[in-house]
Amino acid sequence: MDSFFIGLQFLTRLHVVKQTVWTEEAFGRSVRYFPLVGLVLGAVYGAVALALSWLPVYAGCDFPVHVRAAALAVLPFLLTGGIHCDGFMDTVDGIFSGRDRERMLEIMKDSCSGSFAVVSFGILLLLQYAVLLDMPLAVLPMAMLAMPVVGRLMMVIGISLFPYARPEGMGKAFGKYADRRSCLLVTAYTVAMLALMGWQALLAAAAAAVFSLWCGRYVTKMLGGLTGDVYGTLCTVSELIVLLVYLFTYSVFY
Repeated sequence: MDSFFIGLQFLTRLHVVKQTVWTEEAFGRSVRYFPLVGLVLGAVYGAVALALSWLPVYAGCDFPVHVRAAALAVLPFLLTGGIHCDGFMDTVDGIFSGRDRERMLEIMKDSCSGSFAVVSFGILLLLQYAVLLDMPLAVLPMAMLAMPVVGRLMMVIGISLFPYARPEGMGKAFGKYADRRSCLLVTAYTVAMLALMGWQALLAAAAAAVFSLWCGRYVTKMLGGLTGDVYGTLCTVSELIVLLVYLFTYSVFY
C-alpha cells in the first residue's frame, strides 16, 4: 500500500498518510495505482457535482448554473495543486516554440510560462467551463467520476509505452518500473472499473486513448520520448475529452 499512498500524495493534495522518505522503487511502482488515485479524486468530484446538482432541487431553491460550472472547473486544481496543468503549459511552451530538441526541453524545464502556455491554458479552462455548463444533470456526477480515472490511465499509457526523453528526471523512475506488462494489468483493472460506470465511460476512455497514442508518437518524434510535463498534458486533455464524450453522447442518444 505504500506505493498507492505515495501516488496519492504525489498526484493530489489528499495526504492520508504523510510520507517524507520515498524509495525509487516505491515511487516508480506507484504508477500502477494511478487510476485508483483517479478513482479517489473522482469520488470527491462526483459527490460535489451531485450535491451542487440535486440538493438545491430538494431544498426547493435554484443554484446558479454558472457558479456550479465554475466550481466544478476549479475543484480539480484545488485537489491536485494544478500539477498536471503546469505540465500542460510547459509542454505547449516547448512543443510550439519552433526550436530544436534541446532548446524545447530547456523551455519545458523553465519555471516561467510563455505566451503559448498562458493562451493555451485559458482556452483549455474556457472549454472545460463551457462543457460543464452545458452538461446535463443526469450524467454530470458520473462524468466527473470517470474523468480523473481515465486521465490517470492515460498517464500510465504514456509512461509505459513511450521512452523517457531526458537522461534523468522524476519520470525516469516511473518508466523504470512501468513496462508494457504492467500497462496491460493497469488497463485491465481500469477498464473493469469503467465498465461498472457504463458504456459512456468506456467510450470516453477509448477516445482518450486514441488522443494519447497520437500525442505520444507526435511528441516522441520531436523530443525522442516523453517527459513528466507531457504525462500531465495527456491527463489534462484526456479529462476534457471525457467530458466532451459524455456531453455529446447524451445529446445524441438521450
